[in-house]
Amino acid sequence: MHVTPVIFICALAYATAQGPDHAHGCTHGSCYPATGDLLVGREKSLKASSTCGSRKKEPYCIVSHLQDEKKCFQCDSRRPYDPVYNTISHRIENVITTFKPHRKKSWWQSENGKPDVFIQLDLEAEFHFTHLIMTFKTFRPAAMVIERSADFGRNWQVYRYFAYDCASVFPGISKGPLRKVDDVTCESRYSDIEPSTEGEAIYRVLDPAIHIEDPYSPNIQNQLKITNLRVNFTKLHTLGDNLLDSRVEIKEKYYYAMYELVVRGNCFCYGHASECDPIDGVKDEEGMVHGRCVCKHNTKGLNCELCDDFHNDVPWRPAEGRNTNACKKCNCNGHSNQCHFDMAVYLSTGNANGGVCNDCLHNTMGRTCEMCKPFYYLNPSRDIRDPGVCSACDCDPDGSLNGGICDRHDEPSLGMVAGQCRCKDHVEGPRCDKCKSGFFGLSADHPLGCQACQCDPRGTVSERPPCDPVSGDCFCKRQVTGRSCGQCLPEHWALSHDLNGCRDCDCDVGGATDNHCSMENGQCRCRSHMMGRQCTQVESGYFFMALDHYIYEAELAMLGQGCSVEQREHQPERPATWTGTGFAKVPEGSSLEFSINNIPYSMEYDLLIRYESQMPQDWEEVRVTIVRPGPIPTSSPCGNTIPADDMLTVSLPAGSRFVVLPQYICLEREISYTLHFEFSRYLNGNNVLIPGTTAANILVDSITLLPRYSSLEMFIGGDPASIARKQSYERYRCHDGAKSVARPQISDVCAKHITSMSAIINHGALTCQCDPQGSVSSVCEMRGGQCRCRSNVIGRRCDRCAPGTYGFGPAGCRACECSLEGAVTRFCDQLTGQCPCSQGAFGQRCDGCQAGHWGFPNCKQCLCNGHAEECHQRTGACLNCRENTGGDKCDRCANGYYGNPVLGTGNGNRCQPCPCPDGPDSGRHFASSCHQDNRNRQVVCNCNQGYTGSRCEECAPGYYGNPSQPGGRCQPCRCSNNIDMADLDACDRRTGECKKCLYNTEGPDCGVCKSGYYGDASRRNCRKCTCNFLGTAQTQCTARDECVCQRATGQCLCLPNTIGLTCDHCEPNYWNLASGRGCEACGCEPNNAVNPACNEFTGKCQCRDGFGGKICTDCQENYWGDPRIQCRACDCDPRGIETSQCGQKTGHCVCQQGVSGVRCDQCARGFSGQFPNCQPCHQCFGDWDRVVQNLAVRTKTLSERAVEIQNTGLTGAYEKAFRDLEEKLARAQGIVNARNTTTEAVSSLMELIEDLRSQIGETTDVLNHLEGDLTSVGNSNVEASNELSALEREAKELNLTSDQLHRQLDILKNSNFLGAYESIRSSYNKSRDAERRANQSTTTTPSTVSQSADTRRKTERLISAKKDDFNRKNAANKRALGDLNAKAQTLDVKKINEKVCGSPGDSPCVESPCGGAGCRDDEGNRHCGGLNCNGAVAMAENALEKSKHAEKELNIAMREVEELFHKVADAKTKAEEAKGTAQAALDKATNTKNNVERSNNDLRDLIKQIRDFLMQEGADPDSIETVANRVLELSIPASPQQIRHLAEEIKDRVRSLSNVDAILKQTQDDVRKAEQLLQEAKKARNRADGVKSTAETVKRALEDAKTAQAAAEKAIQRAKVDIGETEVRLAQIESETSSSDHDLNNAMDRLGNLGRGIDGLKLKRAKNSMAAARAEETATMARDKANDAKQILDGELTDKYHTVQDLVDRKAKTVQEAKKTAERLRDEAKELLKDAQDKLQRLAELEKDYEENQKKLEGKARQLDGLEDKMKAILNDINKQIQIYNTCQ
Repeated sequence: MHVTPVIFICALAYATAQGPDHAHGCTHGSCYPATGDLLVGREKSLKASSTCGSRKKEPYCIVSHLQDEKKCFQCDSRRPYDPVYNTISHRIENVITTFKPHRKKSWWQSENGKPDVFIQLDLEAEFHFTHLIMTFKTFRPAAMVIERSADFGRNWQVYRYFAYDCASVFPGISKGPLRKVDDVTCESRYSDIEPSTEGEAIYRVLDPAIHIEDPYSPNIQNQLKITNLRVNFTKLHTLGDNLLDSRVEIKEKYYYAMYELVVRGNCFCYGHASECDPIDGVKDEEGMVHGRCVCKHNTKGLNCELCDDFHNDVPWRPAEGRNTNACKKCNCNGHSNQCHFDMAVYLSTGNANGGVCNDCLHNTMGRTCEMCKPFYYLNPSRDIRDPGVCSACDCDPDGSLNGGICDRHDEPSLGMVAGQCRCKDHVEGPRCDKCKSGFFGLSADHPLGCQACQCDPRGTVSERPPCDPVSGDCFCKRQVTGRSCGQCLPEHWALSHDLNGCRDCDCDVGGATDNHCSMENGQCRCRSHMMGRQCTQVESGYFFMALDHYIYEAELAMLGQGCSVEQREHQPERPATWTGTGFAKVPEGSSLEFSINNIPYSMEYDLLIRYESQMPQDWEEVRVTIVRPGPIPTSSPCGNTIPADDMLTVSLPAGSRFVVLPQYICLEREISYTLHFEFSRYLNGNNVLIPGTTAANILVDSITLLPRYSSLEMFIGGDPASIARKQSYERYRCHDGAKSVARPQISDVCAKHITSMSAIINHGALTCQCDPQGSVSSVCEMRGGQCRCRSNVIGRRCDRCAPGTYGFGPAGCRACECSLEGAVTRFCDQLTGQCPCSQGAFGQRCDGCQAGHWGFPNCKQCLCNGHAEECHQRTGACLNCRENTGGDKCDRCANGYYGNPVLGTGNGNRCQPCPCPDGPDSGRHFASSCHQDNRNRQVVCNCNQGYTGSRCEECAPGYYGNPSQPGGRCQPCRCSNNIDMADLDACDRRTGECKKCLYNTEGPDCGVCKSGYYGDASRRNCRKCTCNFLGTAQTQCTARDECVCQRATGQCLCLPNTIGLTCDHCEPNYWNLASGRGCEACGCEPNNAVNPACNEFTGKCQCRDGFGGKICTDCQENYWGDPRIQCRACDCDPRGIETSQCGQKTGHCVCQQGVSGVRCDQCARGFSGQFPNCQPCHQCFGDWDRVVQNLAVRTKTLSERAVEIQNTGLTGAYEKAFRDLEEKLARAQGIVNARNTTTEAVSSLMELIEDLRSQIGETTDVLNHLEGDLTSVGNSNVEASNELSALEREAKELNLTSDQLHRQLDILKNSNFLGAYESIRSSYNKSRDAERRANQSTTTTPSTVSQSADTRRKTERLISAKKDDFNRKNAANKRALGDLNAKAQTLDVKKINEKVCGSPGDSPCVESPCGGAGCRDDEGNRHCGGLNCNGAVAMAENALEKSKHAEKELNIAMREVEELFHKVADAKTKAEEAKGTAQAALDKATNTKNNVERSNNDLRDLIKQIRDFLMQEGADPDSIETVANRVLELSIPASPQQIRHLAEEIKDRVRSLSNVDAILKQTQDDVRKAEQLLQEAKKARNRADGVKSTAETVKRALEDAKTAQAAAEKAIQRAKVDIGETEVRLAQIESETSSSDHDLNNAMDRLGNLGRGIDGLKLKRAKNSMAAARAEETATMARDKANDAKQILDGELTDKYHTVQDLVDRKAKTVQEAKKTAERLRDEAKELLKDAQDKLQRLAELEKDYEENQKKLEGKARQLDGLEDKMKAILNDINKQIQIYNTCQ
């Protein structure tokens, strides 16, 4: 039991450590209840799984009583233990410590032989468990486990394992040692079999051996906390007999028995209580540790595990040391007494407050009841703790957000004001009780409070609220209706922001059925096949009729007696002046009758007659009769017509082409009429026909029915629109434009009216009905309906051929082309194309002879030698020769045949097949032709290319094959055109194998370049590889100029970092190609270099400013230092330096030989003279210099030694020895001073003394010796001084003889290596300079080398481009030469003589009159040919004479052609100039037109504003009068002088025009604009009748306007004069063109365009004349219009006039500037051209210079190679001699 006190002391110490600081209790930190035995008072909570005698008496034995008499006993635990009455009860409660006398007589005991037993303590609350102590009565368990639970037995955790043999009982459990307090290990020390009784087992939760840094950490607290504790006994200790004997008696002595169990701990209160009370229902006993904590720190709960009520402002935490971690009271501002903790709130406040109040009172809410509830607000005048701090909101619930919630508090940053109502989006007011402007119908159901006014903003008046705030009805504009103002009034559309809201439908009066349109898009209701918004357009395939649409051709009418049809051919270049195919020629007294059955609309029509008068006088009388089918009903549209109205008379003026009957005729729809025209009288009785003239006749073209506008409702409706339409129709004379066939361009006003008329008359649009064969498209012109006809097709529908053409079909019609010589007329049958032929003419065109004849019109019989029946009509050449004949007269044999077909057709003379070797159709015919020799009658073959032999039976050189076999052919040898085609052995003539490849090729087909060559062998451009030896891999080169490259591209195999086709330059950022090992990296410093590239030859990088060196790491050139710190300029004397660059790091100048000094500005040692003229010293100087140098070295050594002695004294050298002596003395002194001196110490002292004595003696001797040495050194120093003085004297003597030495040096210079070295050095400098220049020529761009390279590449490209052509031509020439050679070998001189000279070849020269080969005349000249000789020479001479004659005639003709060409060119130039001038004028006119249009638009806007103002319902008379007065106050825009000046400007502009298109176009636009202005002015006049009092002012203004009108009329007259001059000029051009046309037929194509232009100009002149008349009329109308519009337009016209004038001035200025800019650009272009030409010439010169320089460079390179070798040899010699020579001063 000696262990127990120790255990108790440890437990007490731990309890003390865990207890509170009693100095302050729980007030200032954590506090803990006292520790005790948890078993006390908990007998019922302690249980055991096995108890001896629990059911009956059981025997048991005690091993330790084996020596006693009584060894076995009985136990009966059915009743509790009683020291008197029941001492054999061994229940588990017996283990609780009682400190009673019978403590050793009571114990707990388990059943016999049962190994698995547990004891368990169940606590009523959480407790701190510190340790337990078990005292056993029997053996301690061989194995047991201590477990605990902290959740009342739901989960168990092991504290510790105990076992005698841990490895076998609890395998896998560590045996320690413990490292952490919660480590689970197995322990063996409490499991031994001894002692057999009163053995103990102890377990501590916190092992004292483990240091605990924080005893309050959650880990430690969790380790101590228990609610249940269990001890599991798992194995009994036995003596082993139970293994041998299984009797029950053996087991009776093995069981668990325990005297005492102590479980120490205390009430678990987390440091928030120092004492505990009994839990309800638990009896209080003395010494009992209770489980209910008496909580402090505002905590509660059984274990103080919760915060007290209303103390939840911080999270609950255990108390830790001096920190109570007390729970904090919640802050609810007096409005609540309940709260809870919210971790999210706590974290959001930075761990300051986490309490959230519950059930806030007084209408408050929020975490601390700091806010008011909805519908309440925080009264800023009350304290937050005031019960009445929250006041009710006063907001209309219908108009407020959230049913009437107001702002709960003031928050200026958020715009919140306490009590302020938050209105819905469409509500306003302090209480949110009324709708905003633009909204109506306040309602609680509406999420936005009020409904938005459903008003279309386009139709709503903008100056007031859009709708009524209660009903929501909108306030609409004038032309808008509907509740939301979203609809236009009838006949209006396009709801918009305009003043009136909607626009008029403005439907076309004819194209639309009425004036109603769609309100969405304004689409009117169109008539049939009409389209467009206003129904002013037609559908595709439909058209509007022209006024003269209903035309009835006279040539198709019923002709009277003597009448005939006269067709007229259309000229493509000129417009037709007639309709149909021609005219009806009507003689006097005859008649025409027209049938009319297509009247579209019942109305009045004007009858128009178109004709061409053939007589000089007017046709006096034509009677017209309308024959109706019956009487006219009075109810019909023509019911008012009387018979007299159908009898009309008219005369036809001779100077006109049309006439309109003076009386209209009324015709009705769907009724047929007959119109009878009687041309009764040409002259009246007072006139007589001119004698000699034929009978009177007239050409009638057609009659036309023109609808009268006065019969249509659209013009006579009586409403203002109808009246305006009628007036504009009459003003623009729309009716007159349809009378002439060649009508002018119709104005937009007339086109609109006629379009409407067409739609009414025809009930919509008319279908095009374009003939699918005669027209290009099914779509016709919108106005008039003219289809796009094919070639030579006429008619509106393109349904017939034009006169003079035939064959109507998909390709159009073809011209008849009737022969003028053989045809009666130019018109042919329109179906067959047959022309009417005259006598003797044949053919469709009447242009040929009959079969077997030729030479039209003088026909002759064909001559074809009986071998053909027909010949060519023009040339007489026979056609389709038979019997293998050919030629113009079938007088020779066809190719492949021979013979003489002229002589007859007998068997001997017919054309026979050429035997070459077989006939033409045999498949073995290889000749182009053959002939029979006249003498030997042998057939001679003319072989095809590739064949040779007398019968072409062999292959020619360059070909192979076996033509002798059937199907055999000779084919070109497949040698890629790389053999000599004339060489018989170039390829095998049977197999075609190539044997002699040329042009550096090889291979079986000569198809590849030879090794060492590259290119395309098939193009004969194999070139030698030009690899750079330095940049190419050495394995590819056998010699410097013999390298192998890729055969196709010529690419050489380059060394590393080397590129180029020939490996001739380095890759970018590499250099040193000359190394022969590949290029090296430039290594340029990236921060200091401009780019990473360097000089390809020197490696020098291109440095930035301030940097230099090879790789830009040094200072820039001629500077030194560190560029990162500072660079200094090199300060060197230029006369003495080797290079201008000094040392980059040190700044030392690089001096020349013989120069020294920091700046290289003095002569060096070994040289004499005055710098810079430094001369080498005499050779003897070297010997003396070595002596002096040795003396100087010795002197310096002695001097340094003296300085050392002076600094350290004489003892300095022996300082070490002295220190040794001092140390030994010190040791001796120590021995002497020692008190306990021993014999050994004394002997050691004596030895030290002896050593000291000997060393002192030696030192004294050394000092004496040194003293002697110093004396001798002093003497030597004196001697050295004397010697130095002597040397100085000798040096002075040497200086005195310097002149002699200079002369000797000159001799030495020329005789020794120094002179040679200097010469070499000079050469070296020159070489370096040359190298620098050469580098510059290669590195600078452009340079000579780069230009040379460009030239070389150009030359190579030219060579490669031309080489193939040259090779082909060369090969062709060779083949031709071969063929000629073969032919020449077969030629016979006799035959040649006969063919060339014309005489038999075998005649001697004397007898032959025609001469021959080798013949000469009497004068010794060659004789060949002559008179009556038919040889080639004679024929050539005759041809030469004829050609000379023809040449003379051609020269004459060419001169005439040139003259004509110059005339045409001049005419063309003039036309181009006229065109340019006209184009410029057109551009100016266009600009002016645009300016006028803009001004007109502004005027229209102004008029519209005034009109809208006058039309407003609210415009009272006073306002109208005010506006009128303001208008009257405005003045006319210009004075008469200004108007005259303006007229002069207009006159000048008109005079400058040569093209009147612009005038016409501008005039038309002005007319249209004036018409629009007139309509608007009339409307304004009707609404401004109340301002008539201003008429006088307007009259005065009109007088000025008349003056301007007169000036304008004069300008128009001058324009007419200019137009006349233009006509004259055009007539001249036309006459010149017509004359040129007769002289030069080849120029017709060029002049055709000019002719068409002339016709166009004529047409434009006619149009211009009409435009001028129209302009005059327009001026009159403008004057009338000014009367009405003056009061509206005066003021604005002034401003607009100035605006237009400014615009014109600016435009003119802009044009002038543009002209100057163009001239400047032209001059710059000329300069650039000249500069480019100069540069091209300069490039050519540079190419020449480059070639010369290239040659020079190559020579220099060869010289440099030699100099380099010499330099190396000289440098070797210098190195050998350098040891001999030194420098002198």
